[in-house]
Amino acid sequence: MQRNTQQRQAIQSVLSTAMGPLTIPEIHQAAQHHSPSLGIATVYRTIRKMLDQGTILQIGIPNELPRYENAGRSHHHFFQCRTCSRVYEIHDCPRDLDRLIPEGFELEDHEVFLFGRCNECRSVVS
Repeated sequence: MQRNTQQRQAIQSVLSTAMGPLTIPEIHQAAQHHSPSLGIATVYRTIRKMLDQGTILQIGIPNELPRYENAGRSHHHFFQCRTCSRVYEIHDCPRDLDRLIPEGFELEDHEVFLFGRCNECRSVVS
């Protein structure tokens, strides 16, 4: 059984309020607002333990650091801004994916990553 330390509570708080999956540096930076003495090594250890316990999931986005989010969330996909690199959840799903797979194959699962510019970055004049 793991103690529910101030540091773990800070990390859990950050993950539960995030608008999308976060990298460990993002988690560390945000959690320091709740626990200023939180070190990056503690974040890595806590994330590893939370993964082992199944309370969070690791999300792999191509060519990115792994990101983490709470487990048990409803089915969703992701949008990543190519300008600021933030990742946002998309709560809709293209449900007709069976038409895309080769004949005779069976679709078991899918992940959808959309890429572009977020509203904030679009509004910045280049």
